[in-house]
Amino acid sequence: MGDEAKKPIGVFDSGIGGLTVVRELVERLPNEEIVYFGDTARLPYGTKSPETVLRFSRQNLSFLKEKNVKLIVVACNTASSIALSTLVEEEEMPVVGVLLPGARAAASATRNGRVGVIGTTVPIRSGAYEAALREIQPGIEIWSLPCPLFVPLAEEGWLDNEITYLTAKSYLEPLASFGADVLVLGCTHYPLLTDVIGRVVGEDVTLVDSARETAVEVERILAERGLANPGDARGEIHVYVSDVPYLIREVGERFLGRPIERIERVSFQ
Repeated sequence: MGDEAKKPIGVFDSGIGGLTVVRELVERLPNEEIVYFGDTARLPYGTKSPETVLRFSRQNLSFLKEKNVKLIVVACNTASSIALSTLVEEEEMPVVGVLLPGARAAASATRNGRVGVIGTTVPIRSGAYEAALREIQPGIEIWSLPCPLFVPLAEEGWLDNEITYLTAKSYLEPLASFGADVLVLGCTHYPLLTDVIGRVVGEDVTLVDSARETAVEVERILAERGLANPGDARGEIHVYVSDVPYLIREVGERFLGRPIERIERVSFQ
């Protein structure tokens, strides 16, 4: 498995929010090389049909396979809720989504069997988190809500100001009356807003970061399959996008938590 273990981890998202997953991967697996692809030319995936999301996901996966990766992370909640099961069936290499690790962690963390889930519109309305949680723990009670305004706030860098706090308060106040003791951050943008979300829901509510839990899952799979990179050198991060929108480097570095040396543009014919 030596040569196989030295291959990079592939990660794709509809945009650059998935760099929060890369951030967690780097934290847990600092010597792993990572190839990231953000489909910035075709976002958001949430407005597309399931057939289109699956087609885009297959193309993204094929691009990463050309980079000779050993495992692929679908760091997009929309693609995870719509396309992941098909990709897992079609691929021999491990394919990990962001949805199931978060659901597992939430089911494990709840003490009263009441869990809140927030995310963007399509993953929430698809019921994918609810289905995953109930498969793990059938009697669980779930409160779910789309919080789309958190995405532009995170991208703008408004992580803990008055506007962000009032937005979070407006979205999340009903969680208290439901009585959830766990809240799943079901969007790759939301970890940037952990402080303000935590302030609104209170310290008695455990926040589950799907990005962090996905990195834990990747670490486990690599160890089980003997695919963890045995080297001790710091792994490189290669960032590819399908378009280079305004301020992409600034926003991407905010999500990654470190400078991005190079962003390369690729296009699908």
